[in-house]
Amino acid sequence: MKEYIDSGILEVFVMGVATDEEVKELMYMKAKYPEVDDALRQLEADMEKLAANMAITPPPGTWDRIEDEINDLIRRENFVQPVKFRTDHGHNGYEKAAPADQFIPIESESNHMRLHKSWRWVFAAVFVLGKIFLGFAIYFYLENRQTQQQLQELKTEIRELKKK
Repeated sequence: MKEYIDSGILEVFVMGVATDEEVKELMYMKAKYPEVDDALRQLEADMEKLAANMAITPPPGTWDRIEDEINDLIRRENFVQPVKFRTDHGHNGYEKAAPADQFIPIESESNHMRLHKSWRWVFAAVFVLGKIFLGFAIYFYLENRQTQQQLQELKTEIRELKKK
């Protein structure tokens, strides 16, 4: 069981990059062996602690500014009048009669946003880099934890040697 737990399958599963076969195998081992379940729970708890320790608190007043912006949008939405056009002389025979700060409500059949094809590669690259950095963060976290355990063992050994 120790070899299975140390094989890295738990880390792969927690990062979300395990294959279907690895997930099935892990679920089987988790159900059959409580050590695997305990190790998985410990790893998930460690990942939550890592995320909590790395979290950055927003500056004071951020929530108030967000709330004010939302309230302002709601107030503006209630007072928006549709833009009216009149058939006077203009570029296409139409001239805009409403002020420039008015919005024209538009309904669309699709809720999907269209992007230029070059942006798809940028988003894909950012996604891949994010996964790579996440992998490095987990790796270095686990290495740090292992080093701290080894350091604690060495301290214990030094104390025992001093007592003799």
